[in-house]
Amino acid sequence: MNFLYTLRAAYDSGYDEDGYSWYQYKKWSGLNHLTELVSLDALLNELLVEPDYNNEADWDNIHVVDFCVTGFYTTQAYVLQKAKLDGKFNLLTAVIEPDEVCETIEIADYEFVGYDLLDPHFIISALTNCGGFDDTFLPEDLNQYGLIDDYLRAYDIKKRLFENHPYGKHTNTHVIALWRHKTIGR
Repeated sequence: MNFLYTLRAAYDSGYDEDGYSWYQYKKWSGLNHLTELVSLDALLNELLVEPDYNNEADWDNIHVVDFCVTGFYTTQAYVLQKAKLDGKFNLLTAVIEPDEVCETIEIADYEFVGYDLLDPHFIISALTNCGGFDDTFLPEDLNQYGLIDDYLRAYDIKKRLFENHPYGKHTNTHVIALWRHKTIGR
């Protein structure tokens, strides 16, 4: 498996910027059981890494899939070096389209938090920023972080999401397994 890294802003009860507070988000989304959103959604959990796209050396660390810059990077050191840090954040390691169960994989200093489903452009989470797909999954299918706990369930939701909404902009998704660093950013 190819482990990648990213650094995302925290989105929880302490968030009240841009006129869209955590409480407004929970009301809109219906995800009232969340304690924090640990998502790869670029609109909700802002990417905190600022690569220099004009620097050839930076491209050695930027992960691209099908000509799409993913927001993932090849090393933790690069992510921390290029980060704009302010307050609490989520240092994450990820596997795109894992081919085995990840919830039992232990990574030193990280804890498994779940699976996200990102759109083809690696920007929007179909789980937490599309208004809900009640014919495919319900709020109770998501854990306290807005993620799916189970590998098979993640791939089942991915499959049914596309079957039920084949023309949706955010329904042809990538399954991404996520682990969060236990101390950095906490």
